[in-house]
Amino acid sequence: MVQRYQSPVRVYKYPFELVMAAYEKRFPTCPQIPVFLGSEVLRESRSPDGAVHVVERSCRLRVDAPRLLRKIAGVEHVVFVQTNVLNWKERTLLIEAHNETFANRVVVNEHCSYTVHPENEDWTCFEQSASLDIRSFFGFENALEKIAMKQYTANVKRGKEVIEHYLNELISQGTSHIPRWTPAPVREEDARNQAGPRDPGSLEAHRPGSALGPSLEVVSMDGDKLDADYIERCLGHLTPMQESCLIQLRHWLQETHKGKIPKDEHILRFLRARDFHLDKAREMLCQSLSWRKQHQVDLLLQTWQPPALLEEFYAGGWHYQDIDGRPLYILRLGQMDTKGLMKAVGEEVLLRHVLSVNEEGQKRCEGSTRQLGRPISSWTCLLDLEGLNMRHLWRPGVKALLRMIEVVEDNYPETLGRLLIVRAPRVFPVLWTLISPFINENTRRKFLIYSGSNYQGPGGLVDYLDREVIPDFLGGESVCNVPEGGLVPKSLYMTEEEQEHADQLWQWSETYHSASVLRGAPHEVAMEILEGESVITWDFDILRGDVVFSLYHAKKVPRPGAREPGTRASGQLIDKGWVLGRDYSRVEAPLVCREGESIQGSHVTRWPGVYLLQWQMHSPPGSVACSLPGVDDVLTALHSPGPKCKLLYYYEVLASEDFRGSMSSLESCTSGFSQLSAATSSSSSGQSHSSSLVSR
Repeated sequence: MVQRYQSPVRVYKYPFELVMAAYEKRFPTCPQIPVFLGSEVLRESRSPDGAVHVVERSCRLRVDAPRLLRKIAGVEHVVFVQTNVLNWKERTLLIEAHNETFANRVVVNEHCSYTVHPENEDWTCFEQSASLDIRSFFGFENALEKIAMKQYTANVKRGKEVIEHYLNELISQGTSHIPRWTPAPVREEDARNQAGPRDPGSLEAHRPGSALGPSLEVVSMDGDKLDADYIERCLGHLTPMQESCLIQLRHWLQETHKGKIPKDEHILRFLRARDFHLDKAREMLCQSLSWRKQHQVDLLLQTWQPPALLEEFYAGGWHYQDIDGRPLYILRLGQMDTKGLMKAVGEEVLLRHVLSVNEEGQKRCEGSTRQLGRPISSWTCLLDLEGLNMRHLWRPGVKALLRMIEVVEDNYPETLGRLLIVRAPRVFPVLWTLISPFINENTRRKFLIYSGSNYQGPGGLVDYLDREVIPDFLGGESVCNVPEGGLVPKSLYMTEEEQEHADQLWQWSETYHSASVLRGAPHEVAMEILEGESVITWDFDILRGDVVFSLYHAKKVPRPGAREPGTRASGQLIDKGWVLGRDYSRVEAPLVCREGESIQGSHVTRWPGVYLLQWQMHSPPGSVACSLPGVDDVLTALHSPGPKCKLLYYYEVLASEDFRGSMSSLESCTSGFSQLSAATSSSSSGQSHSSSLVSR
């Protein structure tokens, strides 16, 4: 495979003539580049008026490779042939070089140019490109490629330092100005004698602008030259190969992309996301550009106006900068009613709002770069999880969150500089287990998680935020205007017709199972747990009537018989002959759930066996609910026209090998809104560690 390198435009703030004098001092040897062993002139010629000077040199470079490789190759140095075409009139120097050593096995071509800066004639620009094609090399092709590119990029960086060294030397010796070339009068007969026979391979072939010379088109972005100073000031430190990838990808976009060319900062994010693998970054960027065009994302900040409900209940907003100058976004997720927002505005509106936050983040990064005079390419998010509970694990909400993560990861890579997660409650590991597999590993490394009050003091927020920026609700000095969130009133929920129009009812029905509960005929779901520690999570909505929810553990499988692990059995499963406390035990205290409520909860299992979720009709006060109804009760319930309860439910088992977090962190997990309290431990087995949240 051919490896290519393209440098940015490097600027010397000296006139072309002075730079040329410094360049000539590099020959015939250059102590500042140790691998350069020396050179000799093979051929030299001048134009009749002296404006064009052509020099062909043979240059020897030491092979900086392992001794074994040098021994196999049989050489201690390699020879390159360099042709320089210096045009004093046009003020250009075009350089071409190729290898003579191993030319039938390895092909190296290099093109360089020194030209006058297009906006300042007293400055000089340098640009360089090269290609490496290793056809065969004694089975060491990969090793040679790595050695060659490493040595080449090191010499590229050293080359500018060498020119600056000789420039300083000239100035220290009193040479700070060299007059520009002017044509000298030449007699006609002298011109004929001096010119001699025309060599078609010399001057004409190397005329500036010929096919052999590199393109001198300067890459620009919004009027700024893509030169070394611009890269350092606006994009940050890049290695020569990273600079080359950026320039190659931009050139490719300019030649092939018909739409708006993204800014260099945007292109660079995709290169970083793919570790500067050019083909992978190009594919990712093209897919994102197509997505942006399809959804008109470029116009989002001008056209998007969040609904008033979202502005009131979406607990997120921008708040100054972090200690490194990154824009700071605060999201109080624990105080936000994600389920209520989903039911009130819909998933698409929430996604649109998240995209607007990311677009605004990029805009603020550009502003910080201009303000600070150094590159700011990412922003920081402070995520407050106080109040996070099982309500936030509502399955359609989690699915919507995963979709948003996927969209952001694909289209806004490397925009998150740091994520500070504070006041993470014990239920957080469940959410983390569900979402972390969908987050890029590079992004996960930017997460810092604090539980309790660990964010206070040294090692906490003060390491990343100035004290006067830390929000007041986290004990800081800054008044934070981010909305506090809160429960969205059910009166603001979309109607069923509106939800159907948004395709939400269909999506939610794909997630949930429906069940009817009759008097004397509970609905039960059995799960076989093969290992001791797992997490059972549940989420259900009571559509009609009042029910009592319980969780049981049994040592043997109830009817209708054995199943494959992980499959579901439902209906009425507990055998009439079973005795509570002997054949099965209650591991969750009964929870009364009223019509219209939404309940989410979890349970950390202690032992293997069968676990049963049970919903039975709530008996009026004064009567006793029977967990094991008789046959007559069931038949009466089935044939009587009496009331029945209806619910939608979902459950999931997170096995220990899939659980991203400590099992013990979920033990005794309770919520201020929980209907289960410490009294849960009064169950017959005493093995329950869970939390449930009721949404009223």
